[in-house]
Amino acid sequence: MVADSLFAQRSYKEALEIYQANYQLGIYSPAMLLKMAFITEGIGDKEMATLYLSKYYDLSPNPQTITKIKSLTGQSELVGYEVSDAMRFILFLVEFKEIIVGGLTVILIISLIFLWSKGEKLTEARFYWPSVLLITLIFVTNNFLKSQNAALVTKSPTLIVSKPSAGGEMVDLVEPGHRVKIRSSKDIWYEVEWKEKIAYIRKDNVTRL
Repeated sequence: MVADSLFAQRSYKEALEIYQANYQLGIYSPAMLLKMAFITEGIGDKEMATLYLSKYYDLSPNPQTITKIKSLTGQSELVGYEVSDAMRFILFLVEFKEIIVGGLTVILIISLIFLWSKGEKLTEARFYWPSVLLITLIFVTNNFLKSQNAALVTKSPTLIVSKPSAGGEMVDLVEPGHRVKIRSSKDIWYEVEWKEKIAYIRKDNVTRL
């Protein structure tokens, strides 16, 4: 990959431009995100370094990443990085989503070829259920297998309020580095989960992951 070669040659600015273009297209890997975080931290852009590390954490949750984000943001505690065993499994499936869909598609094609070759010999419905099941699995994987809909707090300070309006009661006042789980979008506000409660945060105070 050209960007990796540039990174190895310490042409960080040129490598970052290519990495960022791929990132905008949704093409990235844990290794690429770490390199982007390294470059952006090196040029003093701690906000973007935190963003890339937070995205990296989605793909590969580990305590070292949390420690680094705390260092970048000056936080002693961070909210929104808890990952359950179920979420870890989902993140694993998301990481290999294309491979899973590809594998299921190959099996489906083989199944359809088998049915076609047998022609009218297979009249019972039970012979067609595997193909129906495969089609359902491919559809579900393609459309519903997604990582959590989260956002990173990037503005200092950021108000989290009880209602989607300036008159909402303050729930918390936070600094960059925390994460929120987005439930829905309402005008200039996101409805989010914050410390197991429903609250609201202005869209311009966060960056979606």
